[in-house]
Amino acid sequence: MLITGIDLGPTTATVRSYKSLSLVERAFRCIKTVDLQIRPVYHWLVDRVRAHVFLCMLAYYLEWHMRQRLAPLLYDDTNKDAAEAQRSSVVAKAEPSPAAVTKQTTGRTENGLPVHSFRTLLSDLATLTRNTLVTAINPEQFFTLTARPTPIHGCPVHFLLYIAHGIDSTGPGLLGNDPDTSGGSMPCAITIAFFISC
Repeated sequence: MLITGIDLGPTTATVRSYKSLSLVERAFRCIKTVDLQIRPVYHWLVDRVRAHVFLCMLAYYLEWHMRQRLAPLLYDDTNKDAAEAQRSSVVAKAEPSPAAVTKQTTGRTENGLPVHSFRTLLSDLATLTRNTLVTAINPEQFFTLTARPTPIHGCPVHFLLYIAHGIDSTGPGLLGNDPDTSGGSMPCAITIAFFISC
């Protein structure tokens, strides 16, 4: 039995709100232990402690947006409406959508790319490098060489570029095309990835 002093509308909305608490609990677990590890705090001054907590919250905010954008490449269920339609009642056990089951059983996305966890996808992104090189022939002349993304790298970088520049992610090229990641925008996206992973 659920009792609430807040009018949430229909009974089903109350149950859904209660079950959504798991998302809040997962967020606190992520901040405190799993990913960001807000503790221990090696600061004593109040302003520095607040700054430390603020940076951890900002990192989680970025991570949340990254997970939302990268969901088609992760094991996350991207078709929750279909999963909800399968339930006979709001209190019934939640089941994954057919699309999520396909990803879990085959380990592939709809376009045949490997499905990742968030951490393994960041590890793959970490192999994209921007190197400053010099040759023995002209040791005073430096040049920059950027690693060419593989098809696995291309889509995550494309998603992260949308985050970096605030562009609508529903545009063309998502997961279907090999996005052009050459140029000056890629380091911005990779910086976001490294900020989360550090």
